[in-house]
Amino acid sequence: MPRLTESERSELLPALDGWALVEGRDALHKRFLFEDFSAAFGWMTRVALAAEKMNHHPDWSNSYNKVDVTLSTHDAKGLTRRDVEMAQRMDQLAVGLLRR
Repeated sequence: MPRLTESERSELLPALDGWALVEGRDALHKRFLFEDFSAAFGWMTRVALAAEKMNHHPDWSNSYNKVDVTLSTHDAKGLTRRDVEMAQRMDQLAVGLLRR
């Protein structure tokens, strides 16, 4: 899968809510804050199932109600449409679960 072009970056990345480029790396990062550990872990489980279907696996870590996610396509050595799609799917799965 090819890396995002500058035109694709200009079009796709600003539409991602809360996702930011990682300094020094062609990757996206977002911190998700959930109501509690159960909500965070449940979300991670649903994301893991979706990621397996998409054949795209995030770099992430969990501490209680916090999940830090970094997305980048390792084979492409940078951001691809697959990363954008994974970010969008993660956001969809988090609706109604995030801490208010």
